[in-house]
Amino acid sequence: MSVLIRRHASFLLLLPAILLLAAFFILPTLQLVGLSFEGDAGAMTHYSRIFDRPVYVQVLQRTFLTSAATAVLCVLIGYPVAYRLVTGSNRTRLVLLALILVPFWTNLLVLCYGWLIVLNPQGAVNTLLLDIGLINTPLPLSGGIVAVLIGMVQTMMPYLILPVAANMARIDNRVLQAARSLGAPPLQVFLRAYLPMTLPGVMAGALLVFIMSIGFFIIPAILGGTRDIFIAQLIEMNINKVLNWGFAAALSTIVLVTTLALYAIGVRWFRLGSIWGQA
Repeated sequence: MSVLIRRHASFLLLLPAILLLAAFFILPTLQLVGLSFEGDAGAMTHYSRIFDRPVYVQVLQRTFLTSAATAVLCVLIGYPVAYRLVTGSNRTRLVLLALILVPFWTNLLVLCYGWLIVLNPQGAVNTLLLDIGLINTPLPLSGGIVAVLIGMVQTMMPYLILPVAANMARIDNRVLQAARSLGAPPLQVFLRAYLPMTLPGVMAGALLVFIMSIGFFIIPAILGGTRDIFIAQLIEMNINKVLNWGFAAALSTIVLVTTLALYAIGVRWFRLGSIWGQA
């Protein structure tokens, strides 16, 4: 008996997690996908409705484009911060970590209503721009895509910085020293040695940001107003108000398939597996 337990110890340790995932994630997800193919006019009724009506296509485009823009902005802003986090002194690291983790310490509702105050026509941003003479009339920053993008970038920034910093911390500095010793200028060392080695971390962080941004509900609902709704708001409306669960399941399945496809692309072409130590 003891020999059998030792032989299958790794599987037994994973068994509780496997059962939990099977009961509360895999089975409900399969039911969700199955529900999306149930319709009075055929299995593809809900999917045909989504792609035949421009209003639903616009919601999908708005959701995916805004999520992609959030991921790109997080990479552009977060990459230098991650580099400084890895290469800075202990005091710099502590300060940066505290600033990076601020979104985790702040309730999302409080954060959203704070941005509403800052971005409204009489808020701090417009007041500052008017005072220094850059604009003559207040900018329409609140109640649209701009406000949603600002809120999502701030909330998602730690999910980009931390994987990139973890990847940067594992880089062998001897490779960079070898490149410099061969006469490569700093820009070439960065573009041809450092950046390629950090690409798996960047892709992992960007993919994480994109996937989580697709499902955002609170930020678009509060900062985006009622005009530019996102897919999570459309799903919620069909579940709680319209009671069209099949249509909501079809929308959710599109998000699920997109997420899995992006993950497969990241593993296949951007070496996401190297983040977990795979060759």
